[in-house]
Amino acid sequence: MSNNGPLDVAVIGVGRMGRHHARTYAAMPQANLVAVVDADGERAATVADEYGCRAFTTTDQLLREYPNLPGVTVAVPTQYHQSAAEPLLQRGIACLIEKPLAPTMQQARHLAELAATCGAVLQVGHTERFNPAVRAVAAMDLTARYIEVDRVSPMTFRSLDVGVVMDMMIHDLDIVLMLARSPIKKVDATGVAVLGEHEDIANARIVFESGCVAAITASRLAFKTQRKLRLFSEDAYVSLDYQARNGTAIRRTPGNVDALNNLRSELAAGRDLSDLDWSRIVSIENLTMDLPPAEQDPLTAELGSFLDAVRTGAAPLVDAEAGYFAVAAAERVVEAIRDHEWKGLAKKFE
Repeated sequence: MSNNGPLDVAVIGVGRMGRHHARTYAAMPQANLVAVVDADGERAATVADEYGCRAFTTTDQLLREYPNLPGVTVAVPTQYHQSAAEPLLQRGIACLIEKPLAPTMQQARHLAELAATCGAVLQVGHTERFNPAVRAVAAMDLTARYIEVDRVSPMTFRSLDVGVVMDMMIHDLDIVLMLARSPIKKVDATGVAVLGEHEDIANARIVFESGCVAAITASRLAFKTQRKLRLFSEDAYVSLDYQARNGTAIRRTPGNVDALNNLRSELAAGRDLSDLDWSRIVSIENLTMDLPPAEQDPLTAELGSFLDAVRTGAAPLVDAEAGYFAVAAAERVVEAIRDHEWKGLAKKFE
């Protein structure tokens, strides 16, 4: 393999997400999918046949055949992330570990430290970071004051071994942490378990040291899918639709500062402005998402970023530290749900 040629890669775990990784690698000119690994041999063989690569049932088999493999996606269930990734990181093999990085803070920290010790690239699969709409907001470099996120979808009966916080909300925890750029000060949360022992609906209110506040709602019991984010800063309001991959920004710009100042003066003087068209005062624009075709699809962009990190040794966009902080935030939300005081139905008024 030349330095400029495609990188050999493999996927460990080809269930729902792993199969998408295998499909995407197989279509990328900068990747050469050499193998897939799954404890279900029939499933591994089916995926390998579909994408023209080899199939194995254990990581040991993979490493015997490809001891110097440059990069691997680990997409096994979260509880097996540590055991699956450890032998790879110990060999210095770059890993893209699907989100969440690990089921606990301790395991997430262990994987981050192991990667650093072994000099291995470790990226975490928070695919929403590569959503064109999210990337457009990140490029605005706003100082967030308040963030509101809703992520709801119908029940798929997958990932029921974890609650909706680790399953769905963790996407938004990662994004909110990126936008807030501040340590968490306080978490209040509540949730309801409907189908099992883990919460299926959750709401969290997170206060950051900076004063920024985030309100995040996640549900896997909705009748439709909705993924939206709203961000308020001193200079702008941004509304994002993750699913549609579009967004709108209302900015305070040099061009409308005088108009806003005049508006404040008129309000202070008690003038009736009920007939004023607010949209003529502020600057409303669609977020620019002019990305190359290969970066329009979040998973393709994520895997491209991973391959670049493998090739150059540079820190990935979503590194092990980001993965750790997302898990730590999720644990705090789950703990707050557990500690939330619930007194049941209120008594009827006398």
